[in-house]
Amino acid sequence: MTRRQLKLGAVLLGVGGPGQHRTWLDPEIPGDASVDIRWYVARAQQAEAAKFDHVFIVDSQFITPDSPHHYLNRLEPLTLLSAVAVHTTHIGLVGTLTTSYNDPFNVARRLASLDVISGGRAGWNVVATGDGGTAGNYGRAEHYDYATRYGRALEHVRVVQGLWDSYEDDAFPRDKERGVFFDPSRQHALNHVGEHFSVVGPLNIQRSPQGQPVIFQAGDSDEGRDLGAGIADAIFTHAQTIEQGQAFARDIRARAAAKGRDPDNVLIVPGISLVLADTDAQAREKERALLGGKDFDRALRELGRPFGWHDFTQYDLDAPFPELGDLGDRSFRTQADRIKKLAADNGFTLRQVVRHQLDSRRSPFVGSPLTVADEIQRWWEAGAFDGVNVTVNAPSEFARFTEGVLPILRERGVVRSEYEATTLRGNLGLPVPANVHAAARLLTSGTV
Repeated sequence: MTRRQLKLGAVLLGVGGPGQHRTWLDPEIPGDASVDIRWYVARAQQAEAAKFDHVFIVDSQFITPDSPHHYLNRLEPLTLLSAVAVHTTHIGLVGTLTTSYNDPFNVARRLASLDVISGGRAGWNVVATGDGGTAGNYGRAEHYDYATRYGRALEHVRVVQGLWDSYEDDAFPRDKERGVFFDPSRQHALNHVGEHFSVVGPLNIQRSPQGQPVIFQAGDSDEGRDLGAGIADAIFTHAQTIEQGQAFARDIRARAAAKGRDPDNVLIVPGISLVLADTDAQAREKERALLGGKDFDRALRELGRPFGWHDFTQYDLDAPFPELGDLGDRSFRTQADRIKKLAADNGFTLRQVVRHQLDSRRSPFVGSPLTVADEIQRWWEAGAFDGVNVTVNAPSEFARFTEGVLPILRERGVVRSEYEATTLRGNLGLPVPANVHAAARLLTSGTV
């Protein structure tokens, strides 16, 4: 695969995700943006006009009163993206679905439907649910442990991929003259029996022009990285420095190669935040205002999420960070362990931990359009990422990137001027996966 150009994704967060405490107050953002399909369509069309590869919809299925504003009231990803599909023509449509609380057949059918509706532009962001409270919404007394979550995730994805191959590409001749609608020899039941799932199949929908939806994956634990290296076409992550990005990319590609995969077919596409202004000084002042406007009390409550929404308001802010034992092991364990280690290594109080969390949200991509373009290109050329997922809230702030930064990168050949294909795989430069049954037929016939 040729990685000639930077890949671009737009993460649509409506009224604001974690740490975006005052985003919803922006006069450009409707108070109901997170449930207004017109807002999503307009942002997707704005991204498509700028030749983005995809829009990205994050999701979770458990909330508390302290959840970020966007999380409290938002549309289900595939319902949302199906509506966006009919108002766009080229941009990819990536939605988050958990393997922990969904059945493979239903996931396979919903994503394949989006893929056919959009003409081959669907993507699946695979997550093994971190919010432990989700268990209670699905009739479970407790959340799955880490080993079960990731074992289930791997099997879930493999079953879904098997179902996506239920029909070979020529299964439906639809020949009216001969009266032949369907070739039953091109239909294949799955008959899967595994540790977590038993699925007969076949799936009742054809493959799209891109063969199968593109698989994204997000997870930074050892189990998460191993899963991504095994199943993902693209990895959604975060890195604060070039060195962190390079190390992550090396690790993922080494794991992919060890699993017999072509490491060049695994894209690293972190989420990034931008702070843009006419000059570097203005951008730095803008960043200071944004950071200063964050709500400490809300950040204190949000700190509980990696620990299963543990209530940190019960502690003395200026006492040593509380002893939490194994709290967080069934939630966002990697993030929880990182916070515990930060506090222990530095002797931080709870107040200092919250302040550090707020300050650590500083972006490396702050400055004038030229400065930000230079920095993005520097990371990309250093191999710290293959693309970026840009957080989108206010349309005018997004336009600062599409109309200020992208023209600079486009002139340098870093990003595309026009779409190369009509499918998400085509635009990402990823191969179309062969139907396993068609490939086996060719192998048996000696054609290959």
